[in-house]
Amino acid sequence: MDKMPKWADVVLIPLISLILAAILSALLILAIGEDPVAAVKMMVSGALGSTNGWGYTLYYATNFMFTGLAVAVAFHARLFNIGGEGQAMLGGLGVAIACLYIPWPHWTLALIGAGALAALFGAAWAAIPAWLQAKRGSHIVITTIMFNFIASAVLNYLLVNLMRPKGSMDTATARFPGTVHLPTLHELLAPIGIHFSKAAPANVSLLVAVAACVLVWLLIWRTRLGYEIRAYGHSETGALYAGISPVRITMVAMLISGGLAGMMAINNVMGEAERLMLNATEGAGFIGIAVALMGRSHPFGVFLAALLFGFLYQGGAELALWTKIPAELIVVIQALVILFTGALDNMVRMPIEKLFLSLRKGRA
Repeated sequence: MDKMPKWADVVLIPLISLILAAILSALLILAIGEDPVAAVKMMVSGALGSTNGWGYTLYYATNFMFTGLAVAVAFHARLFNIGGEGQAMLGGLGVAIACLYIPWPHWTLALIGAGALAALFGAAWAAIPAWLQAKRGSHIVITTIMFNFIASAVLNYLLVNLMRPKGSMDTATARFPGTVHLPTLHELLAPIGIHFSKAAPANVSLLVAVAACVLVWLLIWRTRLGYEIRAYGHSETGALYAGISPVRITMVAMLISGGLAGMMAINNVMGEAERLMLNATEGAGFIGIAVALMGRSHPFGVFLAALLFGFLYQGGAELALWTKIPAELIVVIQALVILFTGALDNMVRMPIEKLFLSLRKGRA
């Protein structure tokens, strides 16, 4: 029997963790002489008070959905994929190759082609650490961290020496052709009479990310492969007894994980920057770890957690711009949310479990 109801694990524990992080954040803001209530109002107004704010919040959330799903799929197989950053970088390379060197007649075809190539490049970058784990016993955490740095070095070399336009000083490719530019939410919503900010970077990739959440849910809970991934994650010994190959599951789970991380590039590279730049991922691969932890590796939880971190990113940017709160403190606030929803999860979980156990005994 479970120690506590499912709703408590999915809703109550993350909510309490968020409240604790919010209290500590408020105390830090008070300590530097600022008003925490005014800071919260500024964050809400900046992230949710206008269509421009919503556009940036949803843009960041789209990135975090892809990387959060990538980490979540690996988690289900008891694999800790910390390589989402590097896999997203290589996904950006796939997007750039698709957009620069293939003459697409329309953005819809370009989105399919670039998304497929981004997933392929991301999966390929995840395949090597997966093979080292499955065949050689090399720990996936160590190898995926190393591959983040290798990906950055590879991308830097390609951009500087092969893909940068002649005469350009930027470490970036040329602008993508107009035929592959993805429609923004403004362009998608205008035909149905909904006004949305033209300047906001949120684009059709948001719909792809939401579809990815649904597809990952179907994969993990409605397919045989998903059952095998979860069975292996719960018990390697039991999975072996049931005839499930650890090598196969490790490889497949990491390939799917890397592919999802790589697909983030359709949002930030193809949808927003419309060219490939060196630091395009901006740490989204690492934020995906916190998103997966907070979302309990469930696609719906990942969706909600991605929205929260999108709010924190955009709201934090507004705080740094319009108040005297230093940008470093914004990073601390984001870190506190990650700390309480991830590393200190048991600090909240254990008292809640004891409470539900005592209530169950009292009823008996």
